[in-house]
Amino acid sequence: MTRRHFAFAAAVSPLAAAAMPKQKVAIFSKHLQFLEGEDLARSAAEIGFDGVDITVRKGGHVEPARVAQDLPDLVKRIRAHGLEVPMVTADILDARTPYAEDIMRALASLEIPYYRWGGFKYDESPMAQQLAALKPRVAALAALNAKYKLCAMYHTHSGIGQVGASIWDVYLLLRDFDPNAVAVNYDIGHATVEGGFGGWINSFRIVEPMLRGIAVKDCVWQPVAPGNWKSEWVPLGTGMVRFPQFFAMVAKSQFHGPLQLHFEYPLGGADAGKTKLTMEPSEVFAAMKRDLGQLRAFLA
Repeated sequence: MTRRHFAFAAAVSPLAAAAMPKQKVAIFSKHLQFLEGEDLARSAAEIGFDGVDITVRKGGHVEPARVAQDLPDLVKRIRAHGLEVPMVTADILDARTPYAEDIMRALASLEIPYYRWGGFKYDESPMAQQLAALKPRVAALAALNAKYKLCAMYHTHSGIGQVGASIWDVYLLLRDFDPNAVAVNYDIGHATVEGGFGGWINSFRIVEPMLRGIAVKDCVWQPVAPGNWKSEWVPLGTGMVRFPQFFAMVAKSQFHGPLQLHFEYPLGGADAGKTKLTMEPSEVFAAMKRDLGQLRAFLA
């Protein structure tokens, strides 16, 4: 474990809570896609975040084909503002994904220990067979991560056809591998969409040993027509997610990875990672500060 890895891990560990003034929170840089370089770094610091989860994917802050050239400079700028870069979000599906090893090599050289991966989809064939067929691909990725001493965290999305929506299937997929190489990035918002008021409790408990990251957002279910409902993202603390109960469970776990705050509700395009906004940046920053303050209140 590198010094940067240890520092960030200690900051978010419940065992260190008494010694730390606050747990560290990173912003998913998708929501600052309208900013670049120095402006991105400065704004993340001024809003009050402790770190940045950088998008290293097509259309992100760093294009995968230019990761070796562009990621070091952006990381340097972010760290110059006193912020951590505990992880990046990449479009890596498996070891054969274009530029996968280039990204890993860059992360290792910059002492960034985690990256987000995933996005497997089910087809109409038997699901158990599909999960079994995915395991060799996971094994190859785990081996590559071990080579670079990195941990890939599978992000848990909601939705029909998503591998990982139920979260139990991710447990079955990853349970035979080293969680320091391939692990879970547990999204409590998506878990609540799928698990309602209680299903997320069991899904969190089953993947707790392989939990290395947590993504935070809030949601509600809205009626569309009789018998038809949809999920909507809302500002933190105004929806269905039971944050006090959830973070009490996190505090009892051995979680020691990056905590990421997302903004998926309508926010002038910042929610969708747009490069041009339909509202004033000051309004976007105010909403982010509000949600960050709410998150820290839940953590406290």
